Amino acid sequence: MSEEMLWWSTRELAGRIAAKEVSAREALQAHLDRIDEVNPALNAVVTRDDEAAFAQADAADAATARGESFGALHGVPMTHKDTHDTAGMRTTWGSPLMADRVPESDALIIARLKAAGITTTGKTNVPEFAAGSHTFNEVFGTTVNPYDRTKSAAGSSGGVGAVLAAGIQASGDGSDMGGSLRSPASFNNVVGLRPSNGRIPHVRPGNPFAWLSQSGFMARTVSDVALLMSVASGPHPSAPGSILESGSVFDLPEFALDADRSPDLAGLRVGFNPDLDGLLPVESEVKEIVASAAPVFGSLGAHVDEEIPDLTDADEVFNVRRALDFVGSWGDLYEAHPDRIKQSVRWNIRMGLDLTGAEVASAESARTRLHAEVDSYFADHDVLVLTTCQVLPFDADIEYPTQINGVELENYLDWMRALCLVSATGCPAISVPAGFSASGLPVGAQIVAKPGADVELLRVAHAFEAATVHHLRRPDL
Repeated sequence: MSEEMLWWSTRELAGRIAAKEVSAREALQAHLDRIDEVNPALNAVVTRDDEAAFAQADAADAATARGESFGALHGVPMTHKDTHDTAGMRTTWGSPLMADRVPESDALIIARLKAAGITTTGKTNVPEFAAGSHTFNEVFGTTVNPYDRTKSAAGSSGGVGAVLAAGIQASGDGSDMGGSLRSPASFNNVVGLRPSNGRIPHVRPGNPFAWLSQSGFMARTVSDVALLMSVASGPHPSAPGSILESGSVFDLPEFALDADRSPDLAGLRVGFNPDLDGLLPVESEVKEIVASAAPVFGSLGAHVDEEIPDLTDADEVFNVRRALDFVGSWGDLYEAHPDRIKQSVRWNIRMGLDLTGAEVASAESARTRLHAEVDSYFADHDVLVLTTCQVLPFDADIEYPTQINGVELENYLDWMRALCLVSATGCPAISVPAGFSASGLPVGAQIVAKPGADVELLRVAHAFEAATVHHLRRPDL
């Protein structure tokens, strides 16, 4: 059963543990065996604590035997992104400066997962300081793509994407500033949701008013993303930016996802434009695969047009806010150890340090205009669909693509501009599997909804997933 168990959804595994069909210890053993089997070739899991994990699993089984009530993820084993603090387990951010750092407390997203019953088993790899959408660092090395181990798994949640695709676990936590949940979802043929600001809020200590980076989830199915959102969402007293509604809004019956359920998007208004009317350079094969999704939405009853919002201001908003956030997060380390931080991170920090008051004010004005444009667009559309990544998974031995279709790119962010522009809008966005290249590499489509419409976005993504079933294709490991 252990081989079969590897490909169960999180919902199914949790349900079977609750029904005593499978023990938490058996689930954990299958999870750890799979890490042993495939991780040496992928380098996705970089920290483990098997002893502590077995203690947690045994405690979960004892609670089940006693008939105690427990959370929705009781006994489910899970690794966590190496940027999310885990009490008693090192969290390095992929930086040599933090290689031995062991937090004393959990990040909010981890605390809520643990409260729901998960068994923490280890950490997954990230780029240094989660900068850039290719997962490599000097501490642990490079994480590669399960569909082609010469290719990138993207990032910064690249380790998470790889473990999902490889059958190590069915879902996992991540975070997204410039696409760090969505790009690895695209490269690894899984689902990645960047939620609305405040859905999983930022809390003190730290900056509770932060908005550009969001914690969220990846999974092999939309249903599992919805499940994890149901246990991790909701307001917090130390988070003034919280969305003030219960996280249980995500735990909807339709996300039980009967495989035979007929998807229906009748009446949905879809703006569909893979490259945003030429605003984005997109590799031709990626554009063709994403374009093939348009008739799928039409066949499900949606009205599809090519209208897009005016995202002229999004570049300025994203670039300035990201630079300021990098200064706030890593400026002190940069001042103390500039030679021990990778060049692209130094570049982003310097950009923030060099900003003038006038430039910051200009970006705030641009954000106001962008917000108005988003409001106007979603008055006439329910979702916008475009490409997730502008390129196919690229060679793992380069840091980032430097050109697309002969167009030279200026910096390490330009190849993922389709993601950065959406981040700047504050909209929830999800990447869902959209197909494969001729060489067998995954491609995702990015679906975007208005701020706050996370549940509606998940409904749309589920309908597309059920109609296409691209997510059922597994890598040959």
